This record gives sequence, C-alpha cells and structure tokens, in this order.
Amino acid sequence: MYLLNTTTIKSTRNLLNLAVMAGLAGFTSISFAQETDTATDADDVEVITVKSERRIKRVQDIPTSMTVLSAKQLEKKAVSRLDDLPFASPGLTITDAGLTQSVNIRGIGLASGDPDVTNGVGTYIDGLFQPPIVSTLNFYDVANIQVLRGPQGTFAGSNSTGGAIMVTSRRPEIGGDFDGNVMLGIGNYASRNARAAVNLPVSDTFAARVAVNYKNRDSFYNSTGSVDTDAGSLDETSARLGLAWSPLDSTDIYVKYETSDKSAGGFAYRPIEGTAYSEGRTGSIRDLAYNTPSQNEESADSLLLDISHRFDNGLSVKWLSGTQEKEIDNIYDYDATELDVSTRSQFVKEDQVSHELNLISPDGKDFTWVAGAYYQKNEVLVDIDNGPFPVEIDIQNQKVIKGVFGQVSYRFSDRWQTEFGLRKAWFEGSADPQSGVVVGRGIIAPDGVKVATISGNYEDDDILGKVSVNYTPSRNHSFYGYIARGYKPGGINSETSVFDKETVISIEGGWKGRLFDDMVSASVAVFNNDYKNFQNTNIDVTTGRADVYNIADASIAGLEFALDIYLDNLTIDFAGSFIDSEMEPTQPIVNTRESGSPSLPQCSAGQDASSGTCFDYTPFLVATGAGPNLYAPEKSFTVGIEYAIELSDGALLTPRLNYAWIDEQWTNLIYDPETDLLADRGLLSAMVTYETGNWRVNAWGRNLTDEEYVSGQQLSNNTEFYGAPRTFGIDVNYTF
Repeated sequence: MYLLNTTTIKSTRNLLNLAVMAGLAGFTSISFAQETDTATDADDVEVITVKSERRIKRVQDIPTSMTVLSAKQLEKKAVSRLDDLPFASPGLTITDAGLTQSVNIRGIGLASGDPDVTNGVGTYIDGLFQPPIVSTLNFYDVANIQVLRGPQGTFAGSNSTGGAIMVTSRRPEIGGDFDGNVMLGIGNYASRNARAAVNLPVSDTFAARVAVNYKNRDSFYNSTGSVDTDAGSLDETSARLGLAWSPLDSTDIYVKYETSDKSAGGFAYRPIEGTAYSEGRTGSIRDLAYNTPSQNEESADSLLLDISHRFDNGLSVKWLSGTQEKEIDNIYDYDATELDVSTRSQFVKEDQVSHELNLISPDGKDFTWVAGAYYQKNEVLVDIDNGPFPVEIDIQNQKVIKGVFGQVSYRFSDRWQTEFGLRKAWFEGSADPQSGVVVGRGIIAPDGVKVATISGNYEDDDILGKVSVNYTPSRNHSFYGYIARGYKPGGINSETSVFDKETVISIEGGWKGRLFDDMVSASVAVFNNDYKNFQNTNIDVTTGRADVYNIADASIAGLEFALDIYLDNLTIDFAGSFIDSEMEPTQPIVNTRESGSPSLPQCSAGQDASSGTCFDYTPFLVATGAGPNLYAPEKSFTVGIEYAIELSDGALLTPRLNYAWIDEQWTNLIYDPETDLLADRGLLSAMVTYETGNWRVNAWGRNLTDEEYVSGQQLSNNTEFYGAPRTFGIDVNYTF
C-alpha cells in the first residue's frame, strides 16, 4: 500500500512542534517534523511535507495526530531501529514477542505473536506494507519516519486500526550532485557500526543511489548454562540499490532492491517470575542458563517498482508494485532454563506480492480527489518442532487482501475544508489441508499421531473510511475534527474454528499551531475509540494449539500533546500521551502462566494425562474481570534539550539530553501483577556532537542509568525479554 512516497523539504521561516494538552486525562503526541541546518537559528527551520494522503501536504494541514521525525531528528533522539520509536513518539508501544513484535498505538494493534494475525498498526517502507516478521532491522539512509495515530483505513486499508508507521528511505536525485556520506562507529560490547550512501547522477534523466549498513556487537548476556550460547548477540548487514529514471518530464520511474541478513544468536530471555518454569530462573537478567543450543537467523529481500505519470491537464496516475520474501530460522531453549523440559525449532517464511493503482486530480483546486485500487497476496509457511517429546506443528496458509478506495476534498472558503474518504476492503484466507499437529513421531508411531488439522477457508469484508473538517483561521493555526472507522480481518485456526474481524470507530479533534513569531510550535488532540472483537491468543483445549479468539470489546480515550521551543541556541522538545482504556470481562480462557503450553489436546474422560498424548486444562480455565487494554500505558512522555555552542574556529558543539518515560502496561488478560505487568521504565540518553566542515563526530550514550527493564513477553512459553543495558560509543561521519 503506497502511503508515503515522496518527501519534500522546503525551507521556511517556520519552526517547531508542540502539542499542548487539554481535556481528558491524557495526551497524544502530535508533532510537526522540523529539520534545521543549525540549531541556533529559528529563522532557518525546515518543514517536512508528506504524501500520506497521496499528495504533498504540510504536516500541519493533515487532519490527524502524527509524529514525523526527520533523519536529523532520528539521530538526535537516538532512534536507530523500530524498537526505539516509542521513546520518541508517546502513545506508541513496541514490545518483543518472539517471532514478531507487538506494535500498538493508543492500545490498538497487535497483541498476538501468531503470524496468522494481521497487523493493527501497519508498517510501510517506501509505501510497501511489511509482514510482521523480520521487523527489527536497523534504519539507514532514511529521509523521515511518520507515526500516524488512529484508523488510517482510507489509504492504509485493513492493517491500520491503531494507526500506521511509514519509513521513507532516500531516493536518487536526478540532476543532483555526486554526493554521499560515510559513518564508522565503535562502542562497548565490542560494537562496530558502518553506514554509507552515495548518489550517482548518471545523466540528466537517470540517477542511482546505493546505501549499505553493517552492525556487529557481542551479547548483552552471560551464558551460565551447561550449553554455551551467544544468545542476544547481533550481526546484521543490509544493502539497498535505488534507480530513478525520468524518460519524459511528466514520467518518473523508480526501482528499488533491498536485502538484509541478521544473526542474533537466539532468543535471550528468562522465565517470568511465578510461572511454570520460574524455578529454573537465573538471579540476574543478564545471566542465561540454557541446556540446549540457540540460534536465530533472519533474512529479508524486497523489490519495488514505482511509476507515475502526469497528464497535460494535471491528472496523475501512479502504480506501486512490490515483492517481498522474509524468513526466520531459529532454535531455542523453550523453557529458558537448565530444566530438561523442552526445546523448540521454528522456520517461518512469508512471501508477499502487492500492487496499488492511484488516480490523483490536479493540485491547487478547491475540489480535489484521489481514487485507487489495491491487491496483496501473502503466502505463509510455519514449521515448528518441539522436543524431547516430539510435537510438530506445520502450517501453510494464504491471505489475499483487496480494496478500492477514494477520497474527495472540498475547500468551500479560505478557512474551511472538508474531506471524505471511503474504502471497500475484502479479505480471503485459506489453510492447506496438510497443515496440522502431529505428536509422538518415532515414539507412539513411526509417523506419529495427527491430533489436529489446521485447514479451512475464511472470508470477510468491510467498509472503512473517514470524514474530517478543517478550520484554518490563519496559516499558523489549524483546527480539525474527524470520525473514522477501521477494520482488521479475522482468520483461520483450524478446519472447524475461525476468529472474527476487529473493528474500531474513532473520534478525534485537535489543534496545530505556531506561536510567538514561530518561536514555538504546538499541537494537541483528544480522541475516543470504540474497539470491538479484540483478537488475542489462547489455548484451544481440543487441540492444545495456541489459537486466536475474539476475547472482548474495549473502550479507549485519551489526549496527546507536543511542544517545541527555540530560544536562541537552546532547543527544547516535549511530548506526551495519556490513555484511559477498559477491556470488558472475558470468556473463560486458559491461564497459561500456570499451565504452560504443552501443545497437547484435552484429555477425554478416563484418559491418563501421564501417557504424554493429552493434558488436563480444566484446573487452569478462568474468566477475567474488566481491566485496561493490553499494551496501553496510561501515561508516557519524552523530553529533549540541546544547546548549540559556536566555537571560535567556526565549528559547532551541541550537547543534547533525551529522557523518555513509559508507564506500566498489561500483557495478558489474567491481570496478575506478578506475571502480566510490564513495569514502567525511564531511559536517559545523551549525545555530544562536534561539527566542522564535512565532518561530524557524535559521542553518545543510551540508558545512561543502566535501568533494567522487561521489553516484552513471549506468552506461549511464559518467558520475558529485556531492554539493552547502558551502551555508549563514538560515531564519525563524513559528508561529501
């Protein structure tokens, strides 16, 4: 889905961003991305305009709460990968969950590690939707990153009930200079980093851009078990080639190929305190005690084709097409202890093909419109093997997403504008009849016993959209309000079990403005979401498999704000979010914290569980009361402060401090504070930048207080992951 293709940066006397608060007991972060040549002159602030709605607009003119981070801001705020974004964009949470990450905005997104579940917060790289696996790679040669809050159904479709994250990489510049940049860095834990990018203007109509990235470091953990592992280490390489061709003044063709490989040495985690295997838990979060080998290999390849043509009457047509292949191959100690319980190997492969066609009316009219059609096909292969007692789970499924959409915008005066967007979305899912669960291969029977078949078909459709009204009393102030509807498809658990779609209706109102002769930029938004059919993973006792269920409905309301101030050489940015959410009581579910996940079916009457072919879940079935939505911290905020010092030789020295705080958040609907609650965390980072000529040196430190915190949980085996310890280093950058 093409959400963000071109980034235009225009220098204006503008500046910053804020988001003041009001209203409810919360705040959402709305930010106008700005970028400056130096941090000393508020008259030289640059404004990023975006194409999230298929035509270039100032961030201030888009009727939604959003954070936009330029390349320079990403560096200053210590955002180098997807996991770092929550510390620069309040209201966004990203937690480790094993095969995938749980990405949520305002408590809506993905709370299941099951690859069959569709994202609720879509991540897009150069307009291509990203499957949820292999999502933790480093950012490099990025133009900007956008975080859009609230349903983005008109343009993003069924993958954006919570919002969307859009990463835009830099493109070749036709007619530009031969230029580029190189970065070399070192740090503790034997960290070695290298990045480079170069723009190659081959002719007046053709240009290429090459970018590469390399990162290697030792593990943050000590291996204390009987089997030595390198879990938590990192060795990552990525490369990108972009080709831009303008055969006519009115035609642009862009082709991009990107490849990435990552080795992380395996999952680095421990059992959650108070769960089935916690007796084998080590005494320190930095000590791992495994009795089986571990490894984790990830790869991703993508090819993109973007063709656009402008007719003489101003009408534009655009086609964006892409293919992606992602794989994960891992082995890990399932119980994460020296206990002789279980080991697991997983192979997951997802192939995706997508196409989008847009027709875009001419700019500069009171009445404008966009129309489009979308097609996406995903093929997913999951192969899981458990030991020592053999349990094999093999899944092959296919997902097809289709949609047609349009948006009209009418400016009926200099100050008032309304927009109406609508999308019809279709989803089709199917699972191969060969998919299923086999136990006891070579023990019970030579080929084992198939205890469950995972096959079937599922279809659904929905109408999504958004109606908004903008009031712009002056160029420096904009008020907006909208109502939007989002939807996330259901899917297949087995030939007799499916889960239904999720829906959300969101109402939002906000203000964006610049004050005090552009010395202050601010924004604020309030919202209310009605969230239906929340999808969550639990045990299907008939098969023992972790399946997806529509657990309950929820209501979510809140407020977001952002504020940026320039005072001579001093820059201050502050943003925050407050969320008030409530999940309704649930139907009975298995408390897997106590039962574990044996991957065996419920024992029938009189059947002995000690046979190893069944398990009695009856003592572990519970119905939970109402509580907050999962991954919806009540409060979060970020603050940054920097001061630019001009040295006598013309160089610039800029120290900067960042602090981000995220409130506690629930991970499981049992609502046990010992096992299901991620504690709040506050992370302090700092950077000192020295710039002279073409050289820039950054001395940096992250998590300077060395805070120990849980970064996520893998619910299937009751284990928890941890955030990075104190890290520091030096990066040397050269621009030519």
